[in-house]
Amino acid sequence: MNNENKDSELELIAPLKARVKKDYALPACIVISAIILALAWIYTTGLRAANLGKAEVKTNARSTSESVPGAEVTPSSGVILPISWGDLGAQLVSAGVIDAERFQAIYDGRGEFTSEYRTLLLGRSDGLLLITPKNAAYLLNLFWALGLANKNPILDAGEMTDPRYGGAHRFASTAGWTMAKGSPMDHYSRHLLIKLTAEQQALVEKISRGIYRPCCGNSTHFPDCNHGMAMLGFLELMASRGVSEQAMWRAALAVNSYWFPDTYSTIATYLKNKGVPWQDAKPEEILGADYSSGAGYAKIAAQVLEPQSQGGGSCGV
Repeated sequence: MNNENKDSELELIAPLKARVKKDYALPACIVISAIILALAWIYTTGLRAANLGKAEVKTNARSTSESVPGAEVTPSSGVILPISWGDLGAQLVSAGVIDAERFQAIYDGRGEFTSEYRTLLLGRSDGLLLITPKNAAYLLNLFWALGLANKNPILDAGEMTDPRYGGAHRFASTAGWTMAKGSPMDHYSRHLLIKLTAEQQALVEKISRGIYRPCCGNSTHFPDCNHGMAMLGFLELMASRGVSEQAMWRAALAVNSYWFPDTYSTIATYLKNKGVPWQDAKPEEILGADYSSGAGYAKIAAQVLEPQSQGGGSCGV
């Protein structure tokens, strides 16, 4: 977790804690997600020392010199995404999904509200988006707002509304979005910001079921956290712009890598040890449950020494 995110995360987490106190029965998926996340923490902290000890006696132990450099997975120069943002930020502000003053204040407080950020939030950006280590968290929050607000059957009839979980309002991706005017549920799947054809919707449905995130065990089709909701918004935007399926998979892997740099650097190291260069990895396989879910990644991490932390993975704005 980046130090500069702590103050804003406290602001977001406080209302969520209050809500949790009032709800005595948490959905089963949240409990499971918490357990999986705890396992991931165990692998990246307590078991790290154990793995280091074993490396001295095991003939197949990995050394840190074999780790894949972060520059190969998340280059500092960035990755061009196959979509433009247009004026979606301004639309989200106009609809009240984003309270522009409060949202900007967070980044002003960090000294980070650049001209790029202002344009994405309030203006119009017609060039292809570039994701970098510096703006990855900002794009995450914009895509989060988009995924939350855009009208889509995945939100209306998918796992988020399954009665077993007590309602869509109970998840981190909804209750955790405290940057809206009014309740976040006032905007949940309420605004037709992106129009999809039947074929485009089917593509989003297919790919969203195949993309996981290491902070929990759910696919993007069940966007119960900010990363899942943001990825859903990103997939919808790509599909609406006519991006091919293979290009969507590649872009999704690039975005997930910037959101979870430690995770995918570790996965890349694991693949390298198996003789598979990162550039030859199949995005649809790496984004699947065996590699990118919390449980899947924990198994990978147990076999690879952790690289030096690059940050990422924060669940707050």
